[in-house]
Parts: sequence; C-alpha cells; structure tokens
Amino acid sequence: MVVVAIIGLVAAMGVPAMMKALQKEGMRKALGDVQDACFAARKQAIISKQKTALEISPQAGRFSASGATGGELPDGITFAMVDIFRQDYAESESCRVFFYPDGTCDETVLVLVGRGESEKITLDYSSGTPIVSDVDK
Repeated sequence: MVVVAIIGLVAAMGVPAMMKALQKEGMRKALGDVQDACFAARKQAIISKQKTALEISPQAGRFSASGATGGELPDGITFAMVDIFRQDYAESESCRVFFYPDGTCDETVLVLVGRGESEKITLDYSSGTPIVSDVDK
C-alpha cells in the first residue's frame, strides 16, 4: 500500500511538468508554425515545379506560404531579425523568401524573441529545411 501511495505521489508531481511539455504555446508554438510554413513552401515549390514564396510581414508578425499555410506569431513573440541574403528586413512591411523546385531556398536567418526567450531559425539554402538553434550559435 505504501509503495502504491509513493508511486501515486511521484506521478502526481510529474503531471504539471508533462502537461507543460505537451502544450504548444509561446516560443514553441511560434517556432513550430514558422517551420511548418517553410516546409509547406518548399513542398509546394517541388510539387508545382515553380518558385514559391514564403511571405513574411515582420511588423505584423504574420507569415504564409504563397497565401496558403501560415499564421501569426503568438502574443509577446516578435521577429527581431529577418535576414535574407544578409540584408535585414525586420523593419519592413513585408518580404519574401523564395523556395525553388530543386528543393533549395534563399539564404535566410530568422530570429524570434519574446517572453525572455530568443531562438534562431536558419534556412539551409542547399536543402531548404529550417534549423532551429540558440541565437548565440
């Protein structure tokens, strides 16, 4: 009985941590949504065999893959840097990152900040895939 009680107590203590890990909110949600939009733009470019744009509105915190897949950054999360070919568009109304039929994309680095966190998404231009890392790297 005592062993069962101890196991139940330990499990009850771990439930809040598990719930938080499973919830997608804040920075985790923003990173996932931006990555999904990048994957969708790359997929559309390959399937349609045409150049496809990921449209980003840094000031509004919006992004979309050729008007289809996209979204908005959660409250408190912003684009601190939208670097396309080493030119920062963070202060621009909108900008585009192009994905090509061969699976490549424009050289791009996005930095998201908010709620005491900051993360960097680097688009690997040779494969068009987003790579998330700390801003310091």
